[in-house]
Amino acid sequence: MRSAAPPSTILIYAAGSLRYVLPFLISAFSEMTGVQIETRHGPAGLLRERIEAGERPDIFLSANVAHSARLAEQGLALPPVVFARNTMAAVVHRDAGFTSVNFIDRLLDPIIGIATSTPSKDASGDYAWAIFRRAEKLRHGSFAILDAKAQHLVGGSDMANAAGRYDPIVAALAAGTVHVFLGYRTGLKGLAEATQGVKIVKIPANLNVVPEYGLAALKDCSLAGMAFALFIISAAGQKLLQNFGFQPVALSQGR
Repeated sequence: MRSAAPPSTILIYAAGSLRYVLPFLISAFSEMTGVQIETRHGPAGLLRERIEAGERPDIFLSANVAHSARLAEQGLALPPVVFARNTMAAVVHRDAGFTSVNFIDRLLDPIIGIATSTPSKDASGDYAWAIFRRAEKLRHGSFAILDAKAQHLVGGSDMANAAGRYDPIVAALAAGTVHVFLGYRTGLKGLAEATQGVKIVKIPANLNVVPEYGLAALKDCSLAGMAFALFIISAAGQKLLQNFGFQPVALSQGR
């Protein structure tokens, strides 16, 4: 541990998909404790690589618990805990004929363009490829087709917190080069509102996966950082996550 005295500022590295809810978590925590928090957002895989290269936040909030676990395996962080879950969904062209019933058929149609985040760099892309692997189990040969035609339009750089991070998706949907984008349900509402002629479609359960968000305290995490980690998994923190569309993991029934 660095010191028993609370630092003036703690540093959080967080997945880009947390960029809207995290300020509310920080505000509530800072109001109670007086501790100030700085954040760095980005694709979870890239943030993990920065930590592996020597950067040291107090807390790492990853959109895929596997990234947090990898840091723990290397002795850089304590074992992670899952603090929230999300849902993968799809933004599709209204005239592309997508429904939850025919979803896999439309994905495999040669004329349908698919966009995702960048796998290995951005957890959303990893989850999209997990969906492709589930498609392979349902229909042999699907993975090769989907892997070949999916376009990695976002998540390959630290632009995940930029205001225009979805601009490449909006442009591709408008141009008709992409007909469907797979991403987190918590972020797709804004994308759908910014793009004409699209809608959000639920991915069928036998094809979908459940994104699990991991919280890991770095080995030299301050006591204030640990306190913020506890706040995230407290009832108050979990309720804030729920308010932003995440599925809480530590919220009692009736709250």
